[in-house]
Amino acid sequence: MKRQGQLLEQIADLNNLYAAFYKAQKGKSSKPYVSAYREHLHENLQRLQHQIVAGTVETLNYHTFTIYDPKKRLICATSFSQRVLHHAIMNLCHSSFENYQLADSFASRTGKGTYAALDKARQYNRHYRWFLKLDVRKYFESIDHAILKKQLHRMFKDPPLLRLFGQIIDSYSTDEQKSVPIGNLTSQYFANHYLSAADYYAKVVLKAAAYVRYMDDMVLWYNDKEELLAMGYRFQEFIASELLLVLKPFCLNETRKGLPFLGYLLYKDQVRLAPRSKKRFIATSLRYDAKLKTGLWSQKEFANHAMPLVAFTEYANAREFRKNVYSTVVASEE
Repeated sequence: MKRQGQLLEQIADLNNLYAAFYKAQKGKSSKPYVSAYREHLHENLQRLQHQIVAGTVETLNYHTFTIYDPKKRLICATSFSQRVLHHAIMNLCHSSFENYQLADSFASRTGKGTYAALDKARQYNRHYRWFLKLDVRKYFESIDHAILKKQLHRMFKDPPLLRLFGQIIDSYSTDEQKSVPIGNLTSQYFANHYLSAADYYAKVVLKAAAYVRYMDDMVLWYNDKEELLAMGYRFQEFIASELLLVLKPFCLNETRKGLPFLGYLLYKDQVRLAPRSKKRFIATSLRYDAKLKTGLWSQKEFANHAMPLVAFTEYANAREFRKNVYSTVVASEE
C-alpha cells in the first residue's frame, strides 16, 4: 500500500482543529473543563496549532483511575487539549488505518462494531463444528513500542507526523517500553492496527476460511478438531515471535456447546448472556436505580445510562432474565 505523507500540516489546519474540538466535546459539553476550553476556543486552538507545527505538543500528565466494569482496568485520561489533538490526528489518518484492516476485523471501525462481529460469529457457528477462541494476555499493556513504531513507519512517510506518533507512544510505558494507555483515541487505533498483522497471517498464511477478530478477542472455526488446534499453535507462535504477545490458554470446543464471545454465549440457534454479563447487569441495574432514587441522577440521566445496558441484553434471549431482575429491583424498594 502507498504510504501517506504531508499530513501534519493538514492536521494543524484550524478547520480540522475546530472539527476535532466538536468531536472531543461530544457528550461532555457540560463538563467544567470543556466549558473552560470553549470559553477561549480560538486562542486554545491557535496554541495547539502552533504546538503541532513546532513539535512541542504536551503528551504527558495522565490522570489515572481504575474501573471494574466489566473487569478491572486502569484508565488513563489525558488533558482535554490532548483529546482534541488525538481527534485532529485521526480525522486525517483514519483512512490510512482503515485501509490496512481486513473485513474480519470489527473493533473501532465505522460500519463494524460489536454486533456486526457477533453476527459474523453466529454465521460461522452455524456452518462449522469446532471453534478455537484466542485472547491475548494483558493486551494493551503488552504492545511493544518499537514494533508499533515500525508498523506506523510502513504506513506513513511524513517524518513530523511519525515524530508526533512517537511522542504519543512514548508518553506512557508500564514495562520495557511496552503498553499503550486505555482511554486514548489514538490507543484504540494503535491497538487495532497492531494485530492487523495477525489477521493477514490467519487469512493469507493459515488460509483460515472462518476468522473473526474484535480487538484482541479472536476466533477461528473449522470442522476438523486437530487441524484447528494445529492452526491455533501456528498462530500462537506467530504473534509470540512477531508481535511479542502471549495468548491465554486456548478455548477449544464444539460450536453446539456455545461460544463465549464479547459477553455472550453463541449457540447455533440462540444467543444467551454469559454468566459474567448477567452479574454485571444485576449489579449495574441496582446501582443505577439507587442513583435515581437518591436524586443523584435525573430521570433523563438514568435513561441515558440504562438504555445501552438494556440494549446489550436485548441481543440475547434474555427477556425473562430482565423481568426477574426488574422484579428484584422493585421488591428491594418496598
